[in-house]
Order: sequence, then structure tokens, then C-alpha cells
Amino acid sequence: MNLGDILVAKGLASAGDINRALEHQRENGGRLGASLVALGMLTKEQIDRVLEEAPQAPLTAAATGVDPALLLELVVKGMYTENLELASQIAEALKLSSTIVNPLLNEAKERKFVETLTASSGGGSLGELRLSLTRAGREFAADAMKRGQYFGPAPVSLKDFQDRILRQRVTNELVTRQRLEEGFAGLVMTERFLSRLGPAINSGNAILIYGPAGNGKTTVAEIVGKIFENVIYVPYCVDLDGEIMKVYDPAVHRKVADVGEQQGAASVRRSRVDARWVACHRPMVITGGELTIEMLDLKYNSVAKFYEAPLHVKALNGTFLIDDFGRQRAKPEDILNRWIVPLNSRVDYLTLHTGKSITIPFDEIVIFATNMHPDDLMDPAFQRRISYKLETVAPPEDLFRKIFDGMAKKSGLELTDDIYKQVLDRVREREAPLAYFQPKFIIEQVHASCKFEGTKPQFTADNVEDALCNLFIKKADGKMFGVKRS
Repeated sequence: MNLGDILVAKGLASAGDINRALEHQRENGGRLGASLVALGMLTKEQIDRVLEEAPQAPLTAAATGVDPALLLELVVKGMYTENLELASQIAEALKLSSTIVNPLLNEAKERKFVETLTASSGGGSLGELRLSLTRAGREFAADAMKRGQYFGPAPVSLKDFQDRILRQRVTNELVTRQRLEEGFAGLVMTERFLSRLGPAINSGNAILIYGPAGNGKTTVAEIVGKIFENVIYVPYCVDLDGEIMKVYDPAVHRKVADVGEQQGAASVRRSRVDARWVACHRPMVITGGELTIEMLDLKYNSVAKFYEAPLHVKALNGTFLIDDFGRQRAKPEDILNRWIVPLNSRVDYLTLHTGKSITIPFDEIVIFATNMHPDDLMDPAFQRRISYKLETVAPPEDLFRKIFDGMAKKSGLELTDDIYKQVLDRVREREAPLAYFQPKFIIEQVHASCKFEGTKPQFTADNVEDALCNLFIKKADGKMFGVKRS
């Protein structure tokens, strides 16, 4: 976890700033933060604030908030399953400091689980002793594996997880009009829609986006999920009363990117920052027709004997989009009933396979996107629980032309008045509404046609007509209607 990476992710410095500070650090010594301050790039207060936001590293097993017996099991399981021989290897695997791992190894030696071999010839600190499990240690590890096969970074406590969720709430970050306009810079949106969307985002409450298919509901929701800038910290896993729940998921969580080679001295004061947490951008989780009620519960692996956090837990401190709402395999009312308590009280309850229930703060923006009318999906009582309801409507003709012109130009095509009239005439003839997706659909079809013919990409009456034939299909009575897309 590097200070430079976090500063760049938060927009407080550029990669170039970090590289210049690293050069200053190599020449003058000290920490990266001190070099940034010396060069006038940041103030000491800014550096300290970033460091204080990060979870602080525990110095003892008791300070982890996790039962030391569980930590000892992880140490022995690492030696058993991964053939770890050095204290430094174990500390790196568990993301714990040597001040915690060494006492655990001493306890393992006292209990005759571990014995010391020879000094290492490489792969660790100079002269570091190699360790091996005894017969008693292997038996202890085998028993521990029967209770749970998880091995990896040590878990954080449930209390620390709860506190961290509250500390990095989505509402801590203000989305300004300028940032919203920058996020939607590539799209043509009405001023009125953005004026209503901004307060909805800043509220942190649930949002319902509804309207005719093909008018950007999903696109709007995806941009909302990516518009945040703050860095948050996600645990690799959490201790649930002796049970492990994995939370960090590379498929969901966008880890703060490396800005370049940053010597060990550039790290975020390794002795101060808890490596059991991963610095990430706010998550964006998208689920659609595949969503079931079971996917919103803890998933217990009965073979490995640990839990995988449900999707909405992985989305904590971020955005959770339920796309195509109303088309899930579960009934809409069942899904909505599952969300009543979290949306009302801002807490969620998860049940372990033992029957024990745990409470987790519910902090995320839940977005329901649907092309069905809200009255067909939820009763008035639930509609009241969704504070913001935004309708996406078919674009007026002047806005449709602006969208079409912009997309055509961006893809290297020229939209002439004749071609535009051809499209508009066909849409009207077929009694189909204008939709935001139609220009993109036609342009993609035209490019595909030109590529097949081996000609320069351009609109022609024929390839546009072919695109329109793919855009509209005939009903059984011979009339045409618009293919709806969300």
C-alpha cells in the first residue's frame, strides 16, 4: 500500500509529482510525504489527513480484535498448506507485522507445533531461521483445516468492519454540479435531469430510474457508480465469531492503481497502516435478471467452511445497481421486501448457518433501473421508501439530432440532412418513439456494412435502410414497431 498511489487516486497529486518526490527522497532520504511537503506539492496537514484515514496497524495480537487462537491456526495452516518456512513469509501472507507473528510462532514452539531448522540462505532476512512443523503441529493443522480451509490475510474484527463502514460513508463525499457535468460529458443530457440527479446522489438514498427502453437508464446508473473520487478501505475478510467471511473481490473492487516503482521507503509507513485492508475506489456492483433472493444472503461453502460476502455487502460504501428491475427470477415484491429494513434503518442483518444473526451498517446507493412503470412493481408504501424517482423520457427531436450528429462525428461519419431525414421518416412511418440508443445502433450497423463491403465508412441510403430493418421488425399484422432496448 503506497502513499503515492493513494494520493494520485484521491486527486491530490499526479504521477509526475510522485516521481519528482521520489527522486528528491532518493537524494535526501526521509519519507515520501516529507519530500512532497519539501517540494511544496502538498502540506503536512494533507499528508497527515491521508494517513489518518487509513486503518492503523495493530502491534499485538490482542489489538487485532481477533481471537489469538484463530491467528495461531492461520500461522500453522500457512506452514501446512503453503510450505511457509520463514517468519517473514508468514507475516506477508497474513498481512500482519512481525510484532504479532513472532509471539504466535513462539507460542507454537512452546506447544511443540513448530521447530527451528537452519538459517535461510535466501528468500528472507539475512540469517532468518527456517521453521518446520512437528508431527504435533501437522496434526494440529489437519484438525484446523477440518474446521475451516481458509488461509490468507488475517481477518479484521466485525466491530472494526462496522466502524470502517460508518467512517467512509458515501455521503462523506460531495458530488458537485461540475463533477456531475464532467461525468456526463460524453452524453447529451437535459439540464433538468442532471439538476434532479445531483441531490439524489448526495443523499445516499435509494434511487429509482424508470422510463421507456433504450433511453440510458443503465448508462446513467453506471456513471453514477464511477463518479466518486474518494479512496476507501476494504478488508480481505472479516471474523464473524470465529467464522471467516471473505469481502475483498478483485472482480468487484477496483484496487488503487500503482503509479510506478516506489521503493520501500515510499510506502505508507508500513508500521502504521493495517495491510489487512485494501485501498480501493468506491465499488460499483451491477446485477440484472440473474438476481435471486439467495444472492443477498451469506454464501457458505460447506466444503471449505467459510463464507463469501453477498453482492450488496461487497458494494458497501459504493453503489449497487439492480438493472432491468422486474425481470428477475425472483418476484419484485420479494426483492423489495428484502430491502425494506436496510433502506429504512440503514442496517442489514445476515444469518450464519449456525442461526446466529450479525448486524452490518447499510451504506450504499441502491439504484433500481426499470422500463416498467413503478405502479406495476411496487405499492405506494414502498414507493415512499425510495426518496428519488427519476424518469428517462424519449429525446425531443432537436436533442435527438444533436446526439446523432455528435455520435456520427465521433465515429468518423458525416450525418447529412438527407440521411437524417431518411431515419426520421422511417421512425415516424413505423410509429416508433425516438430513443437515445438509436443513433448508436445505426452507426454500428453502418460501420459493419462498410467493413463487409470493403468501403470507406460512410452513410448511404442503402446501408442506413439495412440498419433500420434491423432496428425495426414486423408484427404479425404487418405493422412495424421499435425493438426496445434498455
